[in-house]
Amino acid sequence: MRLLIKNGLVVNADGQAKQDLLIEGGRVKRLAPRIEVEPTCEIIDAEGCYVMPGGVDVHTHFNIDTGLARSCDDFFTGTRAAACGGTTTIVDHMGFGPSGCRLRHQLEAYQGYAAYKAVIDYSFHGVIQHINAAILDEIPMMVEAGISSFKLYLTYQYKLNDDEVLQALHHLHRAHALATVHPENDAAIKQKRAEFITAGKTAPRYHALSRPVECEAEAIARMINLAQLAGNAPLYIVHLSNGLGLDYLRLARARHQPVWVETCPQYLLLDDRCYERDDALKFILSPPLRNASNNDALWCGIADGGIDVVATDHCTFSMAQRQQISGGDFSRCPNGLPGVENRLLLMFSNGVMTGRITPERFVALTSTNPAKLFGMWPQKGLLAPESDADVVIIDPKRTTTIRHEMLHDNADYSPWEGFICQGAIRQTLSRGRVIYHNGKFTGSAGQGRFIRRQPFSAKHAPASGTHFNERNQ
Repeated sequence: MRLLIKNGLVVNADGQAKQDLLIEGGRVKRLAPRIEVEPTCEIIDAEGCYVMPGGVDVHTHFNIDTGLARSCDDFFTGTRAAACGGTTTIVDHMGFGPSGCRLRHQLEAYQGYAAYKAVIDYSFHGVIQHINAAILDEIPMMVEAGISSFKLYLTYQYKLNDDEVLQALHHLHRAHALATVHPENDAAIKQKRAEFITAGKTAPRYHALSRPVECEAEAIARMINLAQLAGNAPLYIVHLSNGLGLDYLRLARARHQPVWVETCPQYLLLDDRCYERDDALKFILSPPLRNASNNDALWCGIADGGIDVVATDHCTFSMAQRQQISGGDFSRCPNGLPGVENRLLLMFSNGVMTGRITPERFVALTSTNPAKLFGMWPQKGLLAPESDADVVIIDPKRTTTIRHEMLHDNADYSPWEGFICQGAIRQTLSRGRVIYHNGKFTGSAGQGRFIRRQPFSAKHAPASGTHFNERNQ
C-alpha cells in the first residue's frame, strides 16, 4: 500500500519544512518538497495543516483494577480514544498483581488484556510491588522481553521503603532499565487523611488538602538523592503537579544527574477550584490539582525545557462509579481522570497556538522525547525514512469544542467539557493506515502491535533540561 501526504508542513522535534511525505508498507519511504507518483497511489492533501509524528502517551492505565474498582476503559476503548486524538502509541502502567507475584505475572496478564483489542501500538511499564532476590533477578529477563522501564510507588498498597527503592534503583541501572516513580510521602498523607476523616471532613476538597505540595516535592527530593546514592541511576518522575518539585529537579540537573520529568494537561490547565464545584468528585486524582501559581510554574518548565514529556495518566472511573463507591467521601473515591483523546489538541491549542511553545517543542513533548526515553526511537516519534508511518494531521484553522458526547472513551464525562481549542485533529495514521478521519474512527480492534522496547540508553535520551541549562550558564 502506497500513500502520499501532500502540501503539509512536516514537523519533527528538530525542525519543520513544507514537504510531501510518501508512505510504503507502513513506513515512511521518502520526504521531499515535491513527490510525483503514479495515479494508483492514495493521496491526502494536507494543505494548510501540520503533519506531525503520531503522539506517544507513556502514561495510561487501561483495564486497571485498583481494588476499589476496575477502570471503565479497556485496551479497545482506551486506544480507540487515543487514536481519535492523534496518539498512535501508548505505554501502559500495569496495575498491581496478587501479593508476592513475580514481575512476569502482570506482563502476561496485560498481554492478554491488550491482544486482539488494541487499536494502536502499545507496550507496558513493569511494576515493582515488592523486593526480594527473585524479583531483582527477574529484571534483566523483563528487559530482554522488551520491558525497559519499571514503576516504583512511594505510596498506595504496595509502596516501597527507602531500602527497597535503593535496591531497585541499583538493579534497574545495572539492567539498563529506567525507573519511573510515583512520588508522594505516604506517612504524611496517611496522617492528614486520618485527621480529616476523624473530623468528618470528607468532601472532595479535602482530598487535595490531604496531599499538599510538600508531600509530593519531598518525595521527589528523596528520590533524587536515592538515585544519586544508587550510582547516579537514571530517574523519571511521573505526573509532576507543582513548581516546588520542579525546583528540586532543576537542582538535580545542575548536578548533572540523569533525571527526566513528565507532567499532564490537567496540571497545566485545571486547578484546585474544581474541588469547589458540585461535580467535584470528577476531579479526584493523585497527586491532586494544585492552585494556578503551580500551573504557571509548570508552563515555565514546558517552555524552558525543565519538563521533558507531557503524558495523560488516563485512568477512567465513571461518575456513576465514583458516586456509588464513595458516597461523596473522598477517601473512598477511585482516583484518576480521562484525557487520552484530548492531550494533543489541548497542548497544541494552549501551547503552539498561543505562542508559548513552537511546533517543534510540541512534537518533542508529546512524541519524540517519550519515544527516546522509553526505547522506541527512531521507530516512533519521528517522520523520516524507515520510521513507522505514525502520523497526525492537525488543522490549525479549525476550532474544536470538547464535548464528551463526541469522544470515544468509555467514561460518562470529560474533565475538559466545554473547552474551546484552536485547531482540530483531521487525520490519524497508524503504520500508514488511516484510523481516524474528520471525526470518524476508521480503525479496528487488534491492529495494534506490542512494541519490544530497547534497553534504556542515556545516549539516546533527550538532553535533560537543555533549554534551562543553556539559559542559565
